[in-house]
Amino acid sequence: SYTTDTKSREENKKTLQNLYSLSVDITKIRRLKEWVLLQDVAYVKEIAGILQEMGADETTVASIIERCPEAILHTPAEINSQRALWQLVCQNEKQLINLIEQFPESFFTTKYQQNQKANILFFQELGLKNNIITRFLTSALNIFYNPVEKNKNMIEILQRNYLNLGGSAANMKIWILKLLSQNPFILLNTSTAIQENLEFLQKNNFTDQQVLQLLSKLKGFIFQLNSTTMQKSMLFSKNIFKCSDQELKQLVLKCPALLYYSVPVLEERLEGLLKEGISIAQIRETPMVLELTTQIVQYRIKKLSALGYDIKSGNLESLNGTKKDFEVTFGKIQSKKERPIFNPVAPLHIED
Repeated sequence: SYTTDTKSREENKKTLQNLYSLSVDITKIRRLKEWVLLQDVAYVKEIAGILQEMGADETTVASIIERCPEAILHTPAEINSQRALWQLVCQNEKQLINLIEQFPESFFTTKYQQNQKANILFFQELGLKNNIITRFLTSALNIFYNPVEKNKNMIEILQRNYLNLGGSAANMKIWILKLLSQNPFILLNTSTAIQENLEFLQKNNFTDQQVLQLLSKLKGFIFQLNSTTMQKSMLFSKNIFKCSDQELKQLVLKCPALLYYSVPVLEERLEGLLKEGISIAQIRETPMVLELTTQIVQYRIKKLSALGYDIKSGNLESLNGTKKDFEVTFGKIQSKKERPIFNPVAPLHIED
């Protein structure tokens, strides 16, 4: 058994030779996935040929193989099928090769090709744009492994719940497409999880309208939670902010993160804010600040402090939002600080 084991551990000389001829950095493959080099059969020249046919130059081919060495273990037939599959949503081969270069592992995952094709066609029928479907293929490939019936069934459950909660039939398609494009992983849930989480919100006296509002705000992530963690997070917030059930409900509607994040995450973020000298009252006034990580909060406070802006006595709104939102807010504060009080030459603007 020892000799067999040693023999099987020898690198395939033909594979090495073919990789060298393509200027592939073999040390990278050894470091990343050496087992690929030990396989008896590899299709190095064939896979490189298919990529070149699509418009990839030598550098691109080498880069793809270095980052996803198992590409060379697929048969040319498998890769041509995958190529035809992705062409259903790509404008041209230039876009396709760009995607393969960025996401080689997604492209070279060739299992469940029948399911992948059926789901691509289903998503197109549903009205999802091709650029959204390509995003799913590169970042949420698991949803394509589901039999198409499962994905159809999940969409029907979501549509039914949307209508039961008072959503209008006219807006339903837009709502579903938006939810899916924000969080395709919603399709990996079970109908039971969806039902239980909706019932949890209703038991906690959220009206149908408010439940719909939460679903949209949470981008469907609510279905990936469970009632136990949501209960714990709500109880934690109620104790911290010393508020009534009604007030807690308003806080959750304002900041669904209070429902979504677990107690340890909320504790850590709260602690980070308190260390910066921010009060519980300020956080209660602007709970959305808990959606930001401690590192982001510290960075933003530091930037604002450099302008002489005191966050302890001010409003926390200036910390909120995406990176882009914060940059806009920061820019406004900066220009206000730099603006001269009065320039006798400049025309007078009432708003100023």
